[in-house]
Amino acid sequence: MSQDDPLAAPLLAELAVEYASRYGGTEQRVMKWLLEEYPAEDFTPPDGTLLIGLLDGRPVTGGAFRRFDATRAELKRIWTDSRHRQRGYAKAALAELEREIAARGYRRVYLTTGDRQPEAEALYLSSGYTRLTGPLPAASGGYPVAFEKSLGR
Repeated sequence: MSQDDPLAAPLLAELAVEYASRYGGTEQRVMKWLLEEYPAEDFTPPDGTLLIGLLDGRPVTGGAFRRFDATRAELKRIWTDSRHRQRGYAKAALAELEREIAARGYRRVYLTTGDRQPEAEALYLSSGYTRLTGPLPAASGGYPVAFEKSLGR
């Protein structure tokens, strides 16, 4: 699936609203950043993918990964619709993404999240990720919290 898929649109739109409210800026500016900073082709096979979790045919959760280097994938856009949080959907999406990452031959997963997203930090810590002392070397400003996890290969 691509971030251009209509099923991804509601999740990306709500992500833009959430980021704008937590970090400042307009929804339009955040959406532009989401689509330009990480173009759709970053999340396509064989190096990446975008998964959307459906409930009764409607998107409620999702996430993506892209190639970071030969052995590491980078998670992006782990998201659950605000009306469907606290039901385990994000954790299920994360687990499915990890299965797909391992199937593609990556041995480790990296991710960054913003320092104003304690729910995300809690999700990653409860899913076996280790918080790093600093952001990923390639991370741009605004994502000061980095995590990693070995997939056991």
